[in-house]
Amino acid sequence: MKKTALSELARRTGEPAISWLMKLTLDHPKLISLAAGFTDNASLPVAEAQTVLHDLLASPAGRPALQYGSTAGDALLRELTAVRVQSADGHRDARVHDPDRTLITSGSQQLLYLTTEALCDPGDIVLVEDPTYFVFLGITQSHGLHTRSIRMEHDGIDLAHLEQVLTELKRAGELPRLKMLYLVSYFQNPTGRTTSFAKKRAALELLQKFERAAGHPIYLLEDAAYRELRFTATDERSALATAFSHRVIYAGTYSKPFASGARVGFGILPPEIFTAVARIKGNHDFGTSNLLQQLLARALASGAYAKHLPLLQRRYAAKAARMTNAIREHFPAEVRWAEPQGGLYVWAQAPRRRTTGVKSRLFQAALQQGVLYVPGELCYGHDSARRRPNHEMRLSFGGAKDADIPRGIERLGRVLQAG
Repeated sequence: MKKTALSELARRTGEPAISWLMKLTLDHPKLISLAAGFTDNASLPVAEAQTVLHDLLASPAGRPALQYGSTAGDALLRELTAVRVQSADGHRDARVHDPDRTLITSGSQQLLYLTTEALCDPGDIVLVEDPTYFVFLGITQSHGLHTRSIRMEHDGIDLAHLEQVLTELKRAGELPRLKMLYLVSYFQNPTGRTTSFAKKRAALELLQKFERAAGHPIYLLEDAAYRELRFTATDERSALATAFSHRVIYAGTYSKPFASGARVGFGILPPEIFTAVARIKGNHDFGTSNLLQQLLARALASGAYAKHLPLLQRRYAAKAARMTNAIREHFPAEVRWAEPQGGLYVWAQAPRRRTTGVKSRLFQAALQQGVLYVPGELCYGHDSARRRPNHEMRLSFGGAKDADIPRGIERLGRVLQAG
């Protein structure tokens, strides 16, 4: 007789790292958190949201906005979303950036979960960047999936390593279990790197090359959550603008660039994937919050969203400068890091002898100094082909208060200098 009634999925699912990181922050009110990827509190568009919601609820559209919506999402928001991504990509084929292929979700996180659920069975394989978004690793773990990690270069994944891994899977007879390649393609969480358009296209070419041996399509899941948070870089086109758009699942969000509390995201999916994901979503919630969708649709249509975005970009640029200036002053020269061009993070690499993991002396000393970071080890999937690195840290300037950023870096610098 079973000792528990829990499903295999429930028994597999561990506590997400984000949960205990947030608990640490709440349990220690004086702790300076450079860990949570929160958005900047001071820049949240309170006045804009108040105006939009007041006008909406005072109009004939007010009552419908407080009613249930459809599973796929509000028609206007889907159209505005598709047009916005199409404009960013400079792509002329409207069949690719199609409102009928656009699904509104409760943040992009739901789209990542639904897509994984629609494509993968326990024992399947997903390729991820090395390192990658650690919350997505939680999704793969709970679904009983295997991850193979692809090394990164300054402009995205190492294509030679991608081909090497695909070849290894083919030789081992495991290619039929490979379902997708997951990329955080803009100002990546955690490293801040952006994948070039050329690499996206080349990666899709490689996936297509191995499809015959796999016996089914292999998809590219492009997570573009940080795309609009650039402050010095030019925009790269998404994988939707390649000739392989029928193999691209594009995940975006309005949470990061407008209001994280609104939790409205979206996906642009191939038709066969759209149908499957929409049906699963119908069992989840039969529709993202209609009121929040109306808020975003009106913010986009009125220009409030477009007006807010450059203000937010300048705000993050200033916060990034605060962090990097403090790093230059307080970190040992042996710690390597890169100047962010967008997003919310700085990825710092200590010498390999300096472990930064949850159980390391450095992490515990940082807590004693009143500062919290994300240990880099959390951002690496389980992969028997390499030993998991344990000498890095993700530092977020997004949600921290202005004064806390240099103060937290100074404290962390003291710990690093102590050796």
